[in-house]
Amino acid sequence: MNRQKRTDIFRRLRDDNPKPTTELHYQSPFELLVAVTLSAQATDKGVNKATAKLFPVANTPKAIFALGETGLKKYIKTIGLFNSKAKHIIQACQILVEKHNSVVPDDRAALEALPGVGRKTANVILNTAFGHPTMAVDTHIFRVSNRTRIAPGKNVLEVEKKLVKFIPEEFLLDAHHWLILLGRYTCIARKPRCGSCVIEDLCEYKQKIYE
Repeated sequence: MNRQKRTDIFRRLRDDNPKPTTELHYQSPFELLVAVTLSAQATDKGVNKATAKLFPVANTPKAIFALGETGLKKYIKTIGLFNSKAKHIIQACQILVEKHNSVVPDDRAALEALPGVGRKTANVILNTAFGHPTMAVDTHIFRVSNRTRIAPGKNVLEVEKKLVKFIPEEFLLDAHHWLILLGRYTCIARKPRCGSCVIEDLCEYKQKIYE
């Protein structure tokens, strides 16, 4: 796929959704950090239901740390892997309080040093909370990048690096959100909805499905 086609693709995605954002509900970088940590192998809808009850009670590192693992689990028990997630969040809160004055760091290394925060989560925080042009490649973005041929790669890191390299700079800040929404609602895994896709004629997928 050449640069002009990529430019046309992201121009259409921008025209279709000028101000994309995460579907997770949050009001601060810390709330986003908690929500993204909870979202692993869970739906955004399920996370939003849990945090709608949690955040009015505790939405700072000190407040959630004060709940303890047992207290936190009461709010997130409907979410998959809640035991390990509770442990990681409490540990992360302790580090944020003790090392970062309760402030979520705007730094990849510091973010990835927090329990439960890997490269993908760090990229989401850096992009969505702090406006860095990063790409958090999840299963949706990995699928879309390979299927459309925007940035084909054998693994998540390879796709991430190609996306950052190939996506025109003017689109890079919002590209993560456009691609994840495309993968979540249109370019779905089993039966992509090619007929209703805004980039259908630009996509290089050879087995398009029309219904």
